[in-house]
Amino acid sequence: MRSPMYNQLCQSTEHKRLHLFNAPMIQAGLNGSATRAQYLAFLSQAYHHVRHTVPLLMACGSRLWPRHQHLQAALAEYIEEEQGHEQWILNDIDAAGGNAEAVKHSTPHLSTECMVAYAYHQIDRCNPVGFFGMVHVLEGTSTALATQVASALQAQFKLPDQAFTYLNSHGQLDLKHVEFFKNTINTLTHPDDQEAVVQTATAMYSLYRAMLDHLPVLN
Repeated sequence: MRSPMYNQLCQSTEHKRLHLFNAPMIQAGLNGSATRAQYLAFLSQAYHHVRHTVPLLMACGSRLWPRHQHLQAALAEYIEEEQGHEQWILNDIDAAGGNAEAVKHSTPHLSTECMVAYAYHQIDRCNPVGFFGMVHVLEGTSTALATQVASALQAQFKLPDQAFTYLNSHGQLDLKHVEFFKNTINTLTHPDDQEAVVQTATAMYSLYRAMLDHLPVLN
Protein backbone atom coordinates (compact mmCIF):
# COMPACT_ATOMS: atom_id res chain seq x y z
CA MET A 1 0.00 0.00 0.00
CA ARG A 2 1.39 3.41 -0.98
CA SER A 3 1.95 6.00 1.70
CA PRO A 4 -0.31 9.09 1.80
CA MET A 5 0.33 11.69 -0.89
CA TYR A 6 1.78 14.20 1.57
CA ASN A 7 4.42 11.72 2.69
CA GLN A 8 5.25 10.86 -0.92
CA LEU A 9 5.61 14.57 -1.71
CA CYS A 10 7.98 15.21 1.19
CA GLN A 11 10.09 12.16 0.40
CA SER A 12 10.30 12.90 -3.33
CA THR A 13 11.42 16.50 -2.81
CA GLU A 14 13.59 16.23 0.30
CA HIS A 15 16.83 16.75 -1.62
CA LYS A 16 15.45 19.93 -3.18
CA ARG A 17 14.24 21.14 0.19
CA LEU A 18 17.70 20.73 1.69
CA HIS A 19 19.24 22.56 -1.26
CA LEU A 20 16.89 25.50 -0.64
CA PHE A 21 17.51 25.57 3.10
CA ASN A 22 21.26 25.66 2.48
CA ALA A 23 20.98 28.84 0.42
CA PRO A 24 23.54 31.39 1.64
CA MET A 25 20.78 33.97 2.11
CA ILE A 26 18.81 31.70 4.43
CA GLN A 27 21.90 30.73 6.39
CA ALA A 28 22.87 34.41 6.72
CA GLY A 29 19.39 35.14 8.07
CA LEU A 30 19.63 32.34 10.61
CA ASN A 31 23.12 33.16 11.86
CA GLY A 32 22.58 36.92 11.99
CA SER A 33 25.04 37.93 9.29
CA ALA A 34 22.47 39.23 6.78
CA THR A 35 22.35 42.99 6.21
CA ARG A 36 19.28 45.18 6.47
CA ALA A 37 19.62 45.90 2.75
CA GLN A 38 19.40 42.16 2.07
CA TYR A 39 16.32 41.88 4.27
CA LEU A 40 14.67 44.74 2.39
CA ALA A 41 15.61 43.13 -0.91
CA PHE A 42 14.01 39.88 0.26
CA LEU A 43 10.83 41.68 1.27
CA SER A 44 10.75 43.44 -2.10
CA GLN A 45 10.81 40.15 -4.00
CA ALA A 46 8.42 38.54 -1.52
CA TYR A 47 5.94 41.31 -2.29
CA HIS A 48 6.18 40.56 -6.00
CA HIS A 49 5.32 36.89 -5.61
CA VAL A 50 2.94 37.12 -2.64
CA ARG A 51 0.71 39.60 -4.48
CA HIS A 52 0.02 36.78 -6.93
CA THR A 53 -1.05 34.27 -4.28
CA VAL A 54 -4.77 35.08 -4.34
CA PRO A 55 -4.91 35.45 -8.15
CA LEU A 56 -3.15 32.10 -8.48
CA LEU A 57 -5.58 30.45 -6.08
CA MET A 58 -8.50 31.91 -7.99
CA ALA A 59 -7.02 30.78 -11.31
CA CYS A 60 -6.52 27.29 -9.93
CA GLY A 61 -10.11 27.14 -8.71
CA SER A 62 -11.46 28.31 -12.05
CA ARG A 63 -9.64 25.56 -13.95
CA LEU A 64 -10.29 22.54 -11.77
CA TRP A 65 -11.11 19.42 -13.74
CA PRO A 66 -14.24 17.36 -12.92
CA ARG A 67 -12.27 14.99 -10.68
CA HIS A 68 -10.90 17.99 -8.74
CA GLN A 69 -14.20 19.58 -7.73
CA HIS A 70 -13.84 18.43 -4.13
CA LEU A 71 -10.98 20.95 -3.81
CA GLN A 72 -13.22 24.00 -4.23
CA ALA A 73 -13.87 24.42 -0.50
CA ALA A 74 -10.17 24.15 0.33
CA LEU A 75 -9.25 26.75 -2.27
CA ALA A 76 -11.96 29.10 -1.00
CA GLU A 77 -10.53 28.81 2.51
CA TYR A 78 -7.01 29.46 1.24
CA ILE A 79 -8.19 32.57 -0.61
CA GLU A 80 -9.82 33.97 2.53
CA GLU A 81 -6.68 33.29 4.59
CA GLU A 82 -4.25 34.80 2.09
CA GLN A 83 -5.99 38.08 1.32
CA GLY A 84 -3.97 41.18 2.15
CA HIS A 85 -0.66 39.49 2.94
CA GLU A 86 1.16 41.60 0.37
CA GLN A 87 0.17 44.67 2.40
CA TRP A 88 1.83 43.14 5.46
CA ILE A 89 5.05 43.07 3.46
CA LEU A 90 4.74 46.69 2.40
CA ASN A 91 4.14 47.69 6.03
CA ASP A 92 7.23 45.75 7.07
CA ILE A 93 9.31 47.51 4.42
CA ASP A 94 8.28 50.92 5.76
CA ALA A 95 8.91 49.85 9.37
CA ALA A 96 12.38 48.57 8.40
CA GLY A 97 13.32 51.89 6.81
CA GLY A 98 12.62 50.99 3.20
CA ASN A 99 10.39 52.61 0.61
CA ALA A 100 7.22 50.55 0.22
CA GLU A 101 5.76 52.84 -2.42
CA ALA A 102 8.85 52.38 -4.59
CA VAL A 103 8.62 48.61 -4.17
CA LYS A 104 4.96 48.64 -5.30
CA HIS A 105 6.00 50.25 -8.57
CA SER A 106 9.23 48.32 -9.06
CA THR A 107 9.87 45.47 -11.47
CA PRO A 108 10.48 42.06 -9.90
CA HIS A 109 13.76 40.30 -10.49
CA LEU A 110 13.66 37.83 -13.39
CA SER A 111 14.03 34.89 -11.00
CA THR A 112 10.91 36.01 -9.13
CA GLU A 113 8.98 36.48 -12.36
CA CYS A 114 9.99 32.99 -13.47
CA MET A 115 8.69 31.48 -10.22
CA VAL A 116 5.31 33.17 -10.60
CA ALA A 117 5.12 32.48 -14.33
CA TYR A 118 5.82 28.78 -13.77
CA ALA A 119 2.88 28.58 -11.37
CA TYR A 120 0.53 30.22 -13.87
CA HIS A 121 1.86 27.91 -16.59
CA GLN A 122 1.08 24.81 -14.53
CA ILE A 123 -2.44 26.03 -13.88
CA ASP A 124 -3.17 27.25 -17.40
CA ARG A 125 -1.37 24.73 -19.59
CA CYS A 126 -0.74 21.60 -17.52
CA ASN A 127 -2.64 20.34 -14.47
CA PRO A 128 -4.24 22.98 -12.19
CA VAL A 129 -3.66 20.97 -9.01
CA GLY A 130 0.07 21.18 -9.67
CA PHE A 131 -0.21 24.58 -8.00
CA PHE A 132 -0.35 22.78 -4.65
CA GLY A 133 3.33 22.05 -5.19
CA MET A 134 4.04 25.76 -4.87
CA VAL A 135 1.87 25.93 -1.74
CA HIS A 136 3.91 23.10 -0.25
CA VAL A 137 7.21 24.87 -0.87
CA LEU A 138 6.19 28.31 0.40
CA GLU A 139 4.25 27.17 3.45
CA GLY A 140 6.74 24.49 4.41
CA THR A 141 9.61 26.94 4.18
CA SER A 142 7.72 29.50 6.26
CA THR A 143 6.91 27.00 8.99
CA ALA A 144 10.48 25.72 9.23
CA LEU A 145 12.36 28.99 9.00
CA ALA A 146 10.32 32.21 9.15
CA THR A 147 10.11 32.74 12.90
CA GLN A 148 13.76 31.78 13.45
CA VAL A 149 14.99 34.15 10.77
CA ALA A 150 12.76 36.97 12.04
CA SER A 151 14.08 36.55 15.57
CA ALA A 152 17.72 36.55 14.44
CA LEU A 153 17.29 39.59 12.18
CA GLN A 154 15.35 41.57 14.76
CA ALA A 155 18.06 40.99 17.35
CA GLN A 156 20.70 42.09 14.84
CA PHE A 157 18.98 45.15 13.39
CA LYS A 158 17.19 46.35 16.55
CA LEU A 159 14.03 46.97 14.53
CA PRO A 160 10.47 47.00 15.95
CA ASP A 161 8.06 44.07 15.78
CA GLN A 162 6.22 45.95 13.00
CA ALA A 163 9.17 45.26 10.67
CA PHE A 164 8.69 41.48 10.89
CA THR A 165 4.95 40.99 10.55
CA TYR A 166 5.20 38.91 7.37
CA LEU A 167 7.81 36.47 8.67
CA ASN A 168 6.37 36.10 12.15
CA SER A 169 2.77 35.79 11.00
CA HIS A 170 3.62 33.20 8.39
CA GLY A 171 5.75 31.21 10.77
CA GLN A 172 2.75 30.94 13.10
CA LEU A 173 -0.09 30.81 10.57
CA ASP A 174 1.48 28.20 8.36
CA LEU A 175 1.69 25.65 11.17
CA LYS A 176 -2.10 25.43 10.91
CA HIS A 177 -1.93 25.71 7.13
CA VAL A 178 0.44 22.75 6.78
CA GLU A 179 -1.98 20.46 8.64
CA PHE A 180 -4.79 21.70 6.42
CA PHE A 181 -2.55 21.19 3.39
CA LYS A 182 -1.78 17.60 4.43
CA ASN A 183 -5.45 16.74 4.63
CA THR A 184 -6.15 18.43 1.30
CA ILE A 185 -3.26 16.92 -0.62
CA ASN A 186 -4.01 13.43 0.66
CA THR A 187 -7.32 13.54 -1.23
CA LEU A 188 -5.38 13.53 -4.51
CA THR A 189 -5.28 9.86 -5.45
CA HIS A 190 -4.99 10.04 -9.24
CA PRO A 191 -1.37 9.33 -10.33
CA ASP A 192 -1.37 12.23 -12.80
CA ASP A 193 -2.41 14.67 -10.08
CA GLN A 194 0.22 13.36 -7.69
CA GLU A 195 2.91 13.63 -10.35
CA ALA A 196 1.87 17.20 -11.15
CA VAL A 197 2.19 18.26 -7.51
CA VAL A 198 5.60 16.64 -7.09
CA GLN A 199 6.85 18.10 -10.37
CA THR A 200 5.74 21.61 -9.45
CA ALA A 201 7.18 21.38 -5.92
CA THR A 202 10.49 20.15 -7.29
CA ALA A 203 10.65 23.06 -9.72
CA MET A 204 9.56 25.59 -7.11
CA TYR A 205 12.30 24.61 -4.69
CA SER A 206 14.84 25.32 -7.44
CA LEU A 207 13.16 28.54 -8.54
CA TYR A 208 12.84 29.86 -4.98
CA ARG A 209 16.52 29.09 -4.39
CA ALA A 210 17.33 31.00 -7.58
CA MET A 211 15.33 33.97 -6.32
CA LEU A 212 17.26 33.97 -3.04
CA ASP A 213 20.59 33.59 -4.80
CA HIS A 214 19.88 36.55 -7.07
CA LEU A 215 18.40 38.96 -4.57
CA PRO A 216 19.14 42.50 -5.72
CA VAL A 217 20.72 44.31 -2.77
CA LEU A 218 19.28 47.77 -2.24
CA ASN A 219 21.40 50.79 -1.45
